Amino acid sequence: MTDKAPLKIHDLRPAPGANKSKIRKGRGEASKGKTAGRGTKGTHARTTMLPGFEGGQVPLQRRLPKLKGFSNALFKTTYQVVNLDRLGELFPEGGEVTVEALVAKGAVRKNQLVKVLGTGEISVAVNVQAHAFSSAAKEKISAAGGSVTEL
Repeated sequence: MTDKAPLKIHDLRPAPGANKSKIRKGRGEASKGKTAGRGTKGTHARTTMLPGFEGGQVPLQRRLPKLKGFSNALFKTTYQVVNLDRLGELFPEGGEVTVEALVAKGAVRKNQLVKVLGTGEISVAVNVQAHAFSSAAKEKISAAGGSVTEL
């Protein structure tokens, strides 16, 4: 076993040639002087351009239409819809119809609002709990002997 001193951080040095000195552009004609690596003439040889400048072509921010006015579209309520004929298929014996039961049977996605619409007919008595109902759906469910509960 050789008797060497342990390696110390203050003894570490970068490998020869690993650290190169920074190129000093524009400091005389000896190297990278005069044009400083920018070539001769032209826009890029001079100072910077405005962001978005496209060489005189009408820039993108002027070609696009402007947003005008206020829209309530961001605040609209969207529902997962279920029609009465689908309820009749999913619950042929009637009974309780909840949002959780509809999610379990794959009729709607979970964590979404559910609205029951009146397309089709229903012949069994169902007790439906949902977030919204169309007036036609309420009438048809009541006529079949069921009940409607809004959540």
